[in-house]
Amino acid sequence: MTFHPLDPLTADEFTASAGILARERGVGPGWRFASIELVEPGRHARAAFDVAGAVPERLARLVVLNRAENSTWLAVVSLSADALLDWSTVPGVQANFTVDEWDEADAALRAHPEVVAALARRGITDLDTVFIDTWTYGDAVIPERFRGRRIGWSDVWVRAEAGANPYAGPVSGLHFVIDVNTMELLDVEDTFAVDRPAVMGEYVPHLIPPRIRDLSRRPPLKPLDIVQPEGPSFTVTGHRVEWQNWSLRVGFNYREGMTLHEVSYRDGERVRPIANRLSFAEMVVPYRDPSVDHFRRTAFDIGEWGLGFMTTSLELGCDCLGEIRYLDAVLHNSAGEPYAIPNAICIHEEDNAVLWKHVDHSGGSEVRRMRRLVVSFHVTVANYEYLVYWRFYQDGNMECEVRATGIMVVTSLAEGQPHPNGTLVDTRTYAPFHQHFIVARMDLDIDGPENTVFRSETRVEPIDDANPLGLALTQQNTPIETEGFDDYDWTTQRSWKVVNETAVNGLGTPVSYKLVPGGAIPAFFDPASPVFQRAQVIGHTVWVTPSDDRQRWPCGEFVNQSAVDHGLPEWTRAGRTVRNTDIVLWYVFGIHHITRQEEWPIMPADTVSFWLKPVGFFDRNPSLDVPASHAGPAHTDGHRHHDQH
Repeated sequence: MTFHPLDPLTADEFTASAGILARERGVGPGWRFASIELVEPGRHARAAFDVAGAVPERLARLVVLNRAENSTWLAVVSLSADALLDWSTVPGVQANFTVDEWDEADAALRAHPEVVAALARRGITDLDTVFIDTWTYGDAVIPERFRGRRIGWSDVWVRAEAGANPYAGPVSGLHFVIDVNTMELLDVEDTFAVDRPAVMGEYVPHLIPPRIRDLSRRPPLKPLDIVQPEGPSFTVTGHRVEWQNWSLRVGFNYREGMTLHEVSYRDGERVRPIANRLSFAEMVVPYRDPSVDHFRRTAFDIGEWGLGFMTTSLELGCDCLGEIRYLDAVLHNSAGEPYAIPNAICIHEEDNAVLWKHVDHSGGSEVRRMRRLVVSFHVTVANYEYLVYWRFYQDGNMECEVRATGIMVVTSLAEGQPHPNGTLVDTRTYAPFHQHFIVARMDLDIDGPENTVFRSETRVEPIDDANPLGLALTQQNTPIETEGFDDYDWTTQRSWKVVNETAVNGLGTPVSYKLVPGGAIPAFFDPASPVFQRAQVIGHTVWVTPSDDRQRWPCGEFVNQSAVDHGLPEWTRAGRTVRNTDIVLWYVFGIHHITRQEEWPIMPADTVSFWLKPVGFFDRNPSLDVPASHAGPAHTDGHRHHDQH
C-alpha cells in the first residue's frame, strides 16, 4: 500500500488523535468526539511530496463535546509530533449529532416510565415493536424553556410484527423532547391520536401479502452476467485510481463521506489538471408540511449527522455489478474509538451504449461503444438512502448522479381529514411534500488554478435585415468578476463555464469546462422563513467564491440548532475578486419531491445529475482513439447472429 498525504486517517491515527486529547486535556468519560478528520495538506505541501518525497506534517482536527458543560471545543493535533497544537472553545454552538447519541436516546426513551405510559395510553405495550427516531432542532422551533441545552425531538413508529417496516406504523401526534447530553426526558408532546389505519407498508418479500405478490407476479429474468475475464481496465494503487486517460485520488471523512482529489486527464504527453477537490458539502431536506408532526422536520444530513457516519457497506451483485474493486473506510465512535466500514467505496467500469457512430452512404459504418468509470458510495440517513455516483467518460466528460430511494415519512389521518401538504399513499395515510437540496463543492483547476467562471447563455437575435427569418442565435459569455451567486434561467438555457483565460487550445481560444445544470430547483421559501434563514444557500443555483480551505460548509460549520446561515451568504459579503484566481464553484441541485402512491411502501430510485463537460479544452473529439469493439455472439428474434464491424 503506497502512502499519500491525502490518504484518509487510519485506525491507529484515530486512536492517537483521541489519545493526545485525553493526555493533554483530560478528554474522556463525559465527553464525546463529534468528529475527527484529516487536515488535508495544501497544494505546496503536496507538490513537495510529489517532487521530492517531502512528507508533510500529518494533522488531525477534532470537534469534542463536554457533556457536563454543554460546551463545544476545537482541537488540532500533530500526529507526526504527537502534540496538541490548538485548543479552543466555540461558544453558542452545537456540534453534529453522533450515531451513539441516536442509539442512546432510543434506549433511554423506551425505558422511561413516562414514555411507556404514553405508549400504553395508545394501546402500545410491546416495546420490542417500537422504534424511536430522534431528530435535531433548528433554533426557531426550540421551546424557550429548553434553550441552552443540546436537545433532540423524537418520532415514534411501531412495527406490525418482528422484522416489519416501522415507517409503515407512525404514531401520529406523539413526540418526545430529550436532552441528549444527560438523556433526560424534557417533554412528552401528546397532542392528538388517530386510530391506526389498515395499510400495506411492507416491502420484504415474505411480509408482502400473497394477494399483492400474486397480482405483481412477472416472468422470470434470464441471468445478466457482467464478465471481464482479463480483469478491469483500471488500476487502484492505495487511494489512487487510473483509467484510460483519467487519474484521481479517493478520500473519505465523517462529514462529506467520499471525496475526490487531484482529478486529471492525460492529453497526449500532457497531464492536465481538471479538479483539485470534489465533494458534497451540505444536504438540506425541508419538509413542506406545517402540521405538528412535521413542522420541525428539516434535516441537514451532512452538517447535522455526516454522510461518512451514515455510509453503508456495499455488496457485489446487489449494489455493484461487474469486476469490482472496493475501498474500505475507517471512522470513529463518540468515544474516539475507530471502526471499519468494509467495502465503503465501489470502483468499477460500465458499458454505456454508443459513444459515437456514423453510417456513410458509400463507406460503411464506424461505431464506438462507450465505457465509463464509476466511483460510488451509498448512505442511509434514517428512512432515506442516497446513492452517489461520480462517472468519468472517455470523451472527457464527468457526470455526478444521485439516486434517492428508501422509505417516505408518512402520517396517519382521521377519516375525512384533509392533507393539503402531501399525497395520500395508503388508507388514511399521506406522505408530506418535501425537498432534497444537495450542495456540491467543486474546487476546479482547469489547466491550473487560475480560473474564471463565465455565465453562458443563448440570446435570440431580433429580426432585422441581417436576420430576416428570425433564425439567428448567439451565445453570450459574461465573466463573473466578484464572488456571489447566480441563478438558473430556462429562457436562456444558462450554464456556467470555468475558463482558464491564460491557456489556449489549438485554435487560440481559452480552455474551459462547462457545468451543465440538472436538477436545479427553486427553494419555494419566503425569504423571511426561519427555515430558509438557516440555509440561504438553497436560494440560488450557483455560488462562486475564491478557494479557501477554511470555507468548506455552505451553511456554516455548526448547523445543529442554528438560526442563520453562517456560510456562503456571510463569506460573499467580502466582495472578493474571482477573476483569474483559484475559485470554488458551488452547485445547488436536488429533488422537488411531490410524493406519489407508486413510491410506497418503498421508493424506486429518483435520479438527478449534473455534468462537467469540456468546452474547447481539447482540440477535437478526444475519443477518436477509442478502439472498435470486438463483436460477439448475440440473440436476435430467437436466432444467433455474429455481427462484425
